[in-house]
Amino acid sequence: MKNTAILLLSGLLIGACSESVESENPKKGTELSQEREIETEKEAKAEVLTGEFLLHEGDTLVSVDHFNQNIWWELKYATKDNFMHRVLYDTLQKAYVQIDVARRLAKSQEYLTGRNSNYHLLVYDGLRPLSVQWEMWNALDTIPAFERGKFVSNPRNGSVHNYGAAVDLTICNSAKKPLDMGANYDDIRKIAYPCLESEFLATGEITQTQIDNRKLLRRALKSQGFSNIPTEWWHFNAFPRPVVKSKYHLVTRELVE
Repeated sequence: MKNTAILLLSGLLIGACSESVESENPKKGTELSQEREIETEKEAKAEVLTGEFLLHEGDTLVSVDHFNQNIWWELKYATKDNFMHRVLYDTLQKAYVQIDVARRLAKSQEYLTGRNSNYHLLVYDGLRPLSVQWEMWNALDTIPAFERGKFVSNPRNGSVHNYGAAVDLTICNSAKKPLDMGANYDDIRKIAYPCLESEFLATGEITQTQIDNRKLLRRALKSQGFSNIPTEWWHFNAFPRPVVKSKYHLVTRELVE
């Protein structure tokens, strides 16, 4: 059995792209107090005893739908339906995240359900082992490192995905049809950059409806303190990288389910 791990998207920026996309969140991540984080983590750990979970060096990771079954997932790197066109995960068959991250995703789904009861968060990736990150990084070796880092985080620095604290996702309807975001998941073109939406809207290459769909996704995630990166409409971090590194342990290889 091949053990794999990965590291994903950092969010290195260029030109007009800044460290964060426009402020659309009803709540900022800073409003999630440390006390509240501790309390929700205790509550989550009490509930996880009855469900599926992974343990890693003291961290507890659960499926993204553990606290809210209205969250759906479709693990792209466990299939050939990804930018590398091959299976990257040998043992991972579900999208996992840290337990407190799963709790916040559940609240994000509640926000989305409140806007449209037929809408679901559709998660494409969560925990990504560092070994898989290296595979992705090396597969794009024809692209200069600086440009490559806008799409796949440099494994030497570690991705938030490698700690189970980032998600790649979209919104789909009850028929599991994703909303039109103007660019597909894992699209490396600049049209996928949230920070350049106004520019592409002006040229007619993206529509207002497509931007509105992206904004709805951002509002749902940002309502629970997640942050989007400027170069991928689908990628959200639960915490800044320094916080993630101090809070969780790096997952270097696939964890057995």
